[in-house]
Amino acid sequence: MTSLPPQPLSPLDGRYRTAVGPLGDYLSEAGLNRARVQVEVEWIIYLTEHSMFGSSPLTDEQQHALRALYVDFGESEIAWLAEKEAVTRHDVKAVEYLVRDRLESLDLGHIAELTHITCTSEDINNLSYALTVSSAVQSVWLPALRSVVSALRESAHEYRGDAMLSRTHGQPATPTTMGRELAVTAWRLERIAAQVDGTEYLGKFSGATGTFAAHLVADPDVDWTGVSREFVESLGLVWNPLTTQIESHDWQAELYSRISHANRVLHNLATDAWTYISLGYFRQIPQAGATGSSTMPHKINPIRFENAEANLELSSALLDSLAATLVTSRLQRDLTDSTTQRNIGVALGHSLLALDNLRRGLGEIDLDRAVLAADLDSNWEILGEAIQTVIRAEVVAGRSQISDPYALLKDLTRGKRIGAAELAEFVSGLDIGDAAKARLLALTPAGYVGLSDSLVDLLP
Repeated sequence: MTSLPPQPLSPLDGRYRTAVGPLGDYLSEAGLNRARVQVEVEWIIYLTEHSMFGSSPLTDEQQHALRALYVDFGESEIAWLAEKEAVTRHDVKAVEYLVRDRLESLDLGHIAELTHITCTSEDINNLSYALTVSSAVQSVWLPALRSVVSALRESAHEYRGDAMLSRTHGQPATPTTMGRELAVTAWRLERIAAQVDGTEYLGKFSGATGTFAAHLVADPDVDWTGVSREFVESLGLVWNPLTTQIESHDWQAELYSRISHANRVLHNLATDAWTYISLGYFRQIPQAGATGSSTMPHKINPIRFENAEANLELSSALLDSLAATLVTSRLQRDLTDSTTQRNIGVALGHSLLALDNLRRGLGEIDLDRAVLAADLDSNWEILGEAIQTVIRAEVVAGRSQISDPYALLKDLTRGKRIGAAELAEFVSGLDIGDAAKARLLALTPAGYVGLSDSLVDLLP
């Protein structure tokens, strides 16, 4: 058997590339290297602006040319780095050599020694990961999440008055509306989205073991903690003053736990949507040309929600592993985080793919109001809660002498199907006030939804 041409091993880079491609701008190896070049270049510019180590400020044109190294980072730089790393066996050192090489070509060789000065690789890496993860979350993942939330919000308002039978423990229960149920999920996701949006992306810039030792020897008159803080904050990050060689990754653990939490709420959405489709509450809208089964022509399968469910599980498994392992580093440094962090894009990619499927899936279903109404009309016994509660209120008010209203309704309804006529006859014979009796006689399963409609307005 002949070998296939080179193929992507991960489905994210193959079958699902279109859905997750935007993450590659930030969380690929090339995206990481571009950020590394950015940090190295900005450090050189910072040093020259402050005339450190005897340097002089660069002109605006020189700064612009330097920043073009990462702004215009592309195929030639990717190839150059791959070739260099094959020799150095060190990814950050290859980036340093790239910057030095480009400084020579820009006639800036006289400041080449400022490249990577006082830095350990982790100074560059931690800032680069903070920049790339921040951009990926803010520019790609959060907008995708909010797109799903927006679809939920729209459907919540559309279906706010559509009563449906609840199923607590899978059994008929006090009705709700489909709109309110979707609003519950939207509310949960909005809250988590705000937490993710408020993430602090921390950075350290303090040398080999976080002590500024080389810095102080090179120039003992500089306020190195002040320089470190100013430089980190100039990149739009939050300064971490106390670290070992590595930034402690606590912000990453917090972020990945929050995204994993969002995944699990989305997973709940996927399984509930699947169940509502199975119950017939939602009709699936046929998509032109699509096939549901290779042998059963009638089928439309809820594949969007099934795909989302599986990818959310994969994403959370990876994110949970990242959150658990990244916070531990032996003594002042080990390299377990290096390999681990290369999977951040994979973890977010599976989540992004799920979000894409959920957004599409929500757009391919329609509420079947007739099924909802028929289900409610087949379960009048659910009004037992309302009746016993009214009786108890009447007893407290002195308008009834009924003892143990709960037991009375339990005997009437538990494990039974009770129709409208039977309930009406039962209510008519109750020892309660006329107003309460009239309210109960007018009540139907479809009308027993409390404040469901107005609760939708509490969505932000």
